[in-house]
Amino acid sequence: MRLHIINSNSDGNCYLFTDNEGNTLIVECGVRFEKIKQALNFDLSRVVGSLVTHEHGDHCKGAKDAVKAGIDVYATVGTIKGLKFESHRLIAIPKGKAFNLGPFSVIAFDTHHDVNEPCGFLIKHEEMGTTLFLTDTIYCDFSFCGLNNILIEANYSQDIIDEKLSGNRFLRNRVIQSHMSIETCIETLKANDLRAVNNIVLIHLSDRNSDAKVFKQRIEDATLKTVSIATAGLTLENFDLLPF
Repeated sequence: MRLHIINSNSDGNCYLFTDNEGNTLIVECGVRFEKIKQALNFDLSRVVGSLVTHEHGDHCKGAKDAVKAGIDVYATVGTIKGLKFESHRLIAIPKGKAFNLGPFSVIAFDTHHDVNEPCGFLIKHEEMGTTLFLTDTIYCDFSFCGLNNILIEANYSQDIIDEKLSGNRFLRNRVIQSHMSIETCIETLKANDLRAVNNIVLIHLSDRNSDAKVFKQRIEDATLKTVSIATAGLTLENFDLLPF
């Protein structure tokens, strides 16, 4: 499995999972669709669909053009209502029940963000095993068994945000009431079974309220796992079930 990160921050989020047969699952459609087409070498024939966690523009701004291009976009009923456009290619998904997109199996679950019906995803594929995708949430209600790879938000540090936004209580409160801190990220990871996890990818870091180098080290120390920071253009060629 190949994981390609088109972007991962408040300007836009988009992740491409491509298996050895060329089947591609788009997770988040939060960049201009032109960027997605470029990343796919303008070949959309093997795209099995796009998952969207919620209605904010940095996660869905490319969705309207995606459906125009013939790509089905999957999201909760609440998110579809929030997108404010209609298409037969907007497909409502159940939470807690598996559905298939080509060779990928997906289960959506509730998260905690400042919109109606946001969700995270468990994504399964024989090449990468089970991957947890968790972003834009204060915390996670669930723990998961048998994880092999994790993409998880580490948006800010409590110390950094207290220092930088001490004079802007509104913005500070908005961040801490809608995003996951590095401290909560560590707690969430420790609450899960990490024995078979090969990769932890930290996503959606704040440009001003995070420190990528420090965050990476903290997660490595806490989990003893391989940790990457999601940056624009990063590709992980061996995002697989087994480490080698």
